[in-house]
Amino acid sequence: MTRLDPEPATDEHTALNQFLDYQRATLLRKTEGLDHTGFNTALPPSTLTLAGLLKHLAYVEDRWIQSRFLGRSDDELEPWGSAPWHEDRDWEFSSAALDDPEELRELYQAACERTRRATAGRSLDDLVVTPGRDGERWNLRWLLLHLIEETARHCGHADLIREAIDGTTGE
Repeated sequence: MTRLDPEPATDEHTALNQFLDYQRATLLRKTEGLDHTGFNTALPPSTLTLAGLLKHLAYVEDRWIQSRFLGRSDDELEPWGSAPWHEDRDWEFSSAALDDPEELRELYQAACERTRRATAGRSLDDLVVTPGRDGERWNLRWLLLHLIEETARHCGHADLIREAIDGTTGE
């Protein structure tokens, strides 16, 4: 994924998507050149790993856009539909240690592409199909802002983890 700076003057929909793509590409850049061991290195006392972050953010993209926004059943979305969530609430983090690094990158990129396709041409005022537990009805604008926030927050974690692995710093 090529990392491009967001345009300084564009419409709101384009700006939100460009900022989200910038954060996505930043996260993927943090994983470049690492093997399975590097992907699964944690920075104590945290148990976060780059592998876990990629799988978690793939889940976040699918959960918010595919499930909430489009109304697809969680059971339709793999690997999420068959995950043993009742046994491990943090399954996406813990199971990532078993995954191949390239397959995790592909899982994340595929989730990002599904989001792009699902939101292209949609109004930022479109509401989710599946409301939250308390009946919340988020609009697409809120969802994209949430994905930017979540991805950017985890890019900060990825910065620290990557620096601890091999000293690599920078965006």
